Amino acid sequence: MTPPGPAVEPRERDGFPPPDESTPPDESPPRPRPRRRVTWQQLTVLPCFLVALLLGTWLWFQQADLDPISENALSDGQVSKALWQHIELTVISTFFVLVIAVPLGILLTRGPLRRATPVAMAVANTGQAAPAIGLLALLVIWLGTGMKAALVGIIVYAILPVLANTVAGLRANDPTLLEAARGIGMSPAGVLTRVELPLAVPLILAGVRTALVLNVGTATLATFGGGGGLGVLITTGITNQRMPVLVLGSILTVALALLVDWLASLAEVLLRPRGLEAGT
Repeated sequence: MTPPGPAVEPRERDGFPPPDESTPPDESPPRPRPRRRVTWQQLTVLPCFLVALLLGTWLWFQQADLDPISENALSDGQVSKALWQHIELTVISTFFVLVIAVPLGILLTRGPLRRATPVAMAVANTGQAAPAIGLLALLVIWLGTGMKAALVGIIVYAILPVLANTVAGLRANDPTLLEAARGIGMSPAGVLTRVELPLAVPLILAGVRTALVLNVGTATLATFGGGGGLGVLITTGITNQRMPVLVLGSILTVALALLVDWLASLAEVLLRPRGLEAGT
């Protein structure tokens, strides 16, 4: 009978080193990923470019030789009036696009109205596929000249991106999350407002950003229906062959479109729900 040997730990017998009991296990919970923030490049690069663009345009006008026709087109606050009309057309049309497209997108993802989604999307596609100037001409014949016809044309032209993104964002929600929300007793309205819409916010904001830029560009055509805007300067420069007037109207339109796109990109970051930031 062999005498028992020294006691050996099982892990040591199997060839594994003994556990180091001097180092306590890391029991700290995993640190959440930091919330996505606006970087300094997003805040400074485009504004600096716009300032340089507008400053260069102003310096060019200081040394430009303007004839009486150009001076008459740019005098008496007509530039600021056209710019304000353009901003007004963009803001009002975007407001009505949101009022129409977002609720309609919600309805098209509810119950029996889902069957009407292809028809609604086809109508929205038709509105954007039609040439904007032709659509505006038809509206002028129907509604007469003025800002009303221009606004209706801009709204019809910009509904598609917001409507399509609203429907896509709501359909992309995870069904298990919606079932879990219903399982804890949420009403259908609570599931929509507290779960579905917050999850769809990134896609909806992307559609709004696209619509804003579209509205800035389409608003230049409002001048053909008597709606004013920066298109007045552009058409004046073209018809009278006055390059300074044409250049000023074009640069202000481009600068406004870039500014609107920059503001919308900041809104996409700042308005994104906090719960989605950790997962991006």
